[in-house]
Amino acid sequence: MRIYLIGYSYSGKTTLGRELAKRLRYKFFDTDKAIELKYRTTVPVFFNRYGEKAFRIIERQILQSTAEMDNIVVSTGGGTSCNDENIRFITSNGTAIYLKMNPEDILQRAAISHKQRPLLEGKTTEEAREFIKQQLTERTQYYTQAHLTVEAVSVTAEQLMQTLGLSAQQKD
Repeated sequence: MRIYLIGYSYSGKTTLGRELAKRLRYKFFDTDKAIELKYRTTVPVFFNRYGEKAFRIIERQILQSTAEMDNIVVSTGGGTSCNDENIRFITSNGTAIYLKMNPEDILQRAAISHKQRPLLEGKTTEEAREFIKQQLTERTQYYTQAHLTVEAVSVTAEQLMQTLGLSAQQKD
């Protein structure tokens, strides 16, 4: 079984994904972390050096590598699922869960995060708010293709397991 967590940056894909994988005794795979390890740089540096288009090509390759993996929870980047090819891949190769959040909650998490996202870099709070609203409007058509949608602001790994109908002992 493959579980793909999709949604906007700061929606908890990595944090929830790690915990969910641990509880299910699955492997955990973070697409952004895989890119950073493969290219020995951070996502923001990669973005600045090579641009978003190059990043999205690499991101697609990393995502497609998960088709060979079983019993895994995959945390995708915020934009990974936001094209027809990637969302089709995700929904046909596993169970996709959209971790839904509103712009205000995203901004609150961004303000306390130690990790800056490249697409929000250099923006004032108001600019970031408007940017997030615009991106959520554009990306919702992809995010909502997930098999399940959960309100992510306070969801736990245990609640995700219940939503999936799984228990820690039941792996397949």
